[in-house]
Amino acid sequence: MEHNMVSTTFDIPGYRIVQSYGMVRGITVRSRNVISNIGAQFRSLAGGKIGAFVKLCEDAREEAYVDLLAHAESLGANAIVGFRYDANDIMDGITEVLAYGTAVRVEPE
Repeated sequence: MEHNMVSTTFDIPGYRIVQSYGMVRGITVRSRNVISNIGAQFRSLAGGKIGAFVKLCEDAREEAYVDLLAHAESLGANAIVGFRYDANDIMDGITEVLAYGTAVRVEPE
């Protein structure tokens, strides 16, 4: 699926929705490692961006996003509307990242 066929709104400009396949999702669960935690604790004392955690978050979101695209494609969709991310702590240091939206088939207007 093309990345430009994913929208946070409920339409895609220049296209019309011709079929809806319902909700699709991609999910991943990630944990921080001990070395990243130690480095982040030192970095948090000084303030500022914590690169190890930024990478962890980006990697988790990308994995959930790729799974979302695969789920939509398996249903026959060529686009996703209403796209969102959600994240929840399952326990200390373990986070679930969910990517979700509505799988649709679109055609040019």
